[in-house]
Amino acid sequence: MKLIVTVLGLALVALAVMYFTMPADQLPGFLPGHEAGVARVHMKHGAVVAAVGMVLLVVSWMLNRRAVA
Repeated sequence: MKLIVTVLGLALVALAVMYFTMPADQLPGFLPGHEAGVARVHMKHGAVVAAVGMVLLVVSWMLNRRAVA
């Protein structure tokens, strides 16, 4: 369980970096926010994905802390 939560959290943080750094027309087509010919960056998408990723990493840390104690 902890491994799945950790990997998912890291993947979402990496996805947030993509949202923050790539214009909408360069995002992969399967991602929400991909728009052909649009050069703006999706800051709201990135912020939400980063927040969810960070929450999952905190949950992973809490699971690890509970397992050790």
